[in-house]
Amino acid sequence: MNDNKVMVVGAGTMGNGITQVFAAKGFDVLMVDVKQEFLDRGVKTIAKSLDRMVKKERITESDKEAILGRIETATEVPAESDVFLAIEAATENLPVKQEIFRKLATAVADDCILGTNTSSISICTISGKVPNPERVIGMHFMNPVPMMKLVEIIRGLDTSDEVTKAIEDLSAKLGKVPVVVNDYPGFVANRILMPMINEAVYTLQEGVADKEAIDSIMKLGMAHPMGPLALADLIGLDVCFFIMEVLHRDLGDSKYRPCPMLRKMVDAGRLGRKSGRGFYEY
Repeated sequence: MNDNKVMVVGAGTMGNGITQVFAAKGFDVLMVDVKQEFLDRGVKTIAKSLDRMVKKERITESDKEAILGRIETATEVPAESDVFLAIEAATENLPVKQEIFRKLATAVADDCILGTNTSSISICTISGKVPNPERVIGMHFMNPVPMMKLVEIIRGLDTSDEVTKAIEDLSAKLGKVPVVVNDYPGFVANRILMPMINEAVYTLQEGVADKEAIDSIMKLGMAHPMGPLALADLIGLDVCFFIMEVLHRDLGDSKYRPCPMLRKMVDAGRLGRKSGRGFYEY
C-alpha cells in the first residue's frame, strides 16, 4: 500500500471537503463519484474554498495549485488500488453505502482501512459482509470540513484497537480533534443535535415563534454560533429528515419522530442552501 494515498468515494459537500483536507496536508487523493459532472463540481468547490484561503493569506497561490495537483478523479472505484485508507462519503442511503463497501473490499488490500463518513447509520450495518471487519471504522467529519475541528470516530463491534489508534493519529495529523465513540444510532453528535433541530421545527410549526426569533434565541441565549433552523438549511433538510428517521426507527422512541413540517419541506424540494430555499432563501 501507498501510505500517502487515500480514496474518497463521493464528491458532494462532505466528500470534496474531506478531499481538500487530505490534499492540503500533502496526501494524494483519488476522489470517486458516479458522474464526471459531480467530480468537476467537487473540484470547483475545492478551488473556490482555496481561493478564499488565498485571499485571507492563509495559503499562497502556489500552495493552492499544489493542493489541486494532488487530487485525481475517477467515475468508478478502480479494480485495484494501493491506497492505505478509503473513505465512503456518499449520500445517507444504506444500500448505496453497502454497495460502495462491497466494491472497496475487492479493490483495496486486505489491511487497507475502510472508513465511512456516515452521520447516523450503524457502522456494523454498513460493513456487515466486508472481509476483515476489524479494519472498518466511522470517520465522521463535520460540515464545513475544512473549518470544523471535530472528527467523531466510531468504533464498530469488530473495529480493532490498532485501526482506532491509527485513525486517531491520522485525524490529528489533519489538524482535527478526534473523539472516539461507540456504534449506536446517530452516535453522539447527531443523536443530540438532530432532535434539537427537529424540536425547533416543531416550535415553528406550532406557531410558538417565527424562524428569526427561534434562531435568535438559540444564538443569543445559548451562545450557539448559528440558529437551529439556519443550521438545518446548511446541513440539508433531507439529511436532517433522514437522520431523524434512523433515530426513530433504530431507537424505537417516539421522541425521535421527524416533525411533519420537516417531511413536507423535503417532499417539496425545499432542502436548504443546496436547493436555494429551506427555512430561508439563498
